[in-house]
Amino acid sequence: MSYVGRTYDVIVVGAGHAGCEAALASARMGAETLMVTINLDMVAFMPCNPSIGGPAKGHVVREIDALGGEMGRNIDKTFIQMRMLNTGKGPAVHALRAQADKFSYQHTMKETMEKEEKLTLRQGMVDRLVVEDGECVGIVTQTGTEYRAKAVVLTTGTYLRGKIIMGELMYESGPNNQQPSVKLAQNLKELGFDLVRFKTGTPPRVHKDTIDFSKTEIQPGDEKPKFFSYETKSSDNEQLPCWLTYTSVETHQIINDNLHRAPMFSGVIEGTGPRYCPSIEDKVVRFADKTKHQIFLEPEGKNTKEYYVQGLSTSMPEDVQQAILRSVPGLEKAEIMRNGYAIEYDAMVPTQLWPSLETKRLPGLFTAGQINGTSGYEEAAGQGIMAGINAARKVQGKEPVVLDRSQGYIGVLIDDLVTKGTNEPYRLLTSRAEYRLLLRHDNADMRLTDIGHEIGLISEERYEQFLRKKSLVEQEKERLGQCKVKPSEVNEMLEAAGSAAIQDGSNLLTILRRPEITFAMIESLSPSPFDLDEEMKEQVEIQIKYAGYIEKQLSHVERLQKMEKKRIPADIVYDDIHGLAIEARQKLNKIRPISIGQASRIGGVTPADISILLVYLEHYNRVTAAKG
Repeated sequence: MSYVGRTYDVIVVGAGHAGCEAALASARMGAETLMVTINLDMVAFMPCNPSIGGPAKGHVVREIDALGGEMGRNIDKTFIQMRMLNTGKGPAVHALRAQADKFSYQHTMKETMEKEEKLTLRQGMVDRLVVEDGECVGIVTQTGTEYRAKAVVLTTGTYLRGKIIMGELMYESGPNNQQPSVKLAQNLKELGFDLVRFKTGTPPRVHKDTIDFSKTEIQPGDEKPKFFSYETKSSDNEQLPCWLTYTSVETHQIINDNLHRAPMFSGVIEGTGPRYCPSIEDKVVRFADKTKHQIFLEPEGKNTKEYYVQGLSTSMPEDVQQAILRSVPGLEKAEIMRNGYAIEYDAMVPTQLWPSLETKRLPGLFTAGQINGTSGYEEAAGQGIMAGINAARKVQGKEPVVLDRSQGYIGVLIDDLVTKGTNEPYRLLTSRAEYRLLLRHDNADMRLTDIGHEIGLISEERYEQFLRKKSLVEQEKERLGQCKVKPSEVNEMLEAAGSAAIQDGSNLLTILRRPEITFAMIESLSPSPFDLDEEMKEQVEIQIKYAGYIEKQLSHVERLQKMEKKRIPADIVYDDIHGLAIEARQKLNKIRPISIGQASRIGGVTPADISILLVYLEHYNRVTAAKG
């Protein structure tokens, strides 16, 4: 006999990085929200590397912040190292990465969530969904308690039928020896959802006092760190270094000698692993010509001796893990505190989702994070905030918010998942975005703060500061365009910078376009009368230097927007469209694209199929208009 608990607007199942963002977004938008998780001590837990950011991933964190999410603020409070990567390249690939104090990160996020007025946290195992009249209207926990809601968001991570694998050892478990979620996975299958089996892994953790750092290279943080959140202006966090070492010829020999004991190669592991984050045994086999691989030693926090051995993810037996570690320079006496392991889990085939992250099969049910076949905390959080936003908007009777590929990496990520699907754990890369120059780390606020404000996640005070920034950047660009200089005023500076002298008068905007000239040099000639902070100055410089490239990308976006605006009616019958190739018909029926733009990105749908579809839509719209 079940007990009926409270009714909520939105229920979020799971409290990882997707669940935290989903629950906070929903509650902050005014929806009464319940977050149910197997273990409240695992809120925002980092089961793998203790870091946030990096190429593409760091961009997503900035976008979450620009929309009003929490991940950026939380890592800014709890980082123990901050580094901007790729600074020798252009701004499109600049990427911020932070080492986290993983325990402080968890506690700070949990504290934030506990303080949120419309958010209730509850420990419990969800066994099944409540379905009425073809819609998801709640959940039932292991204890038999039923909670009702108008929308449910599943963010179950790697817990669905989770199985830990280490050598010959196998047992049912979630990450870090947590309980797995078995009945909910079975319930999703019963409801008709297609699930796939994926695998991910983690390396061993070793005791700091058993590492010989003299044999490694120090990797310090930036002296003057930048931050993920636009709200963070300064920090007095103490930074700890990471350390770099490499595998050796002996390491590779040990791995090759023990491949028969590696679950990956012995057939024990059924799930597909991540291509861009392979285990060390996979790397040694796949890249047999390489004599060494990078290994980073990363502190897990200020108040622990545990070090994360990045680059040494493995599911080898414990004795082999110990031998591998001790063949690495600096780790000859390393003592393992936690073994590395692989984890297999069930994931949803993401083409079963609308771009809003609501499931097509079961209205009212949203999914976000690793359940959708992704890897990484940042990808999970990016989906989480969008699922939370759209669950709350469904409750409020509003249209969903869908970011397109030109608005953010979050848009690229979700469009890739729901349009193309994935046959392995999906990792976001900068190369997946067509508009990298538009989707930069520095301009996430310019792209997304208006949306965050409109949906109620950006405060009036923060929005006013954003509008002021935008205005000052434009005023400064205008000033530089109007500020004329003579050769005698500028040539000395140009010569010192290794730039060609000018023969006639010019304006400062034209001079700043030169690659070797910085905004700081321009300021030395003509200080700005406006109160510009460092972020504003960076915006002025980037927007001026890359104006031509940005305009080209924007005009391309404009052309493609016409395709995105050509909506495809939900009730269209693709089997009625003569001339469509059989494969196109099958794929279109499966994906049910919402626009011509999305249809054109489906694998197996050719330009000829799109032309036929456009002709059919014109006829369809004329007939519909005549009837109406």
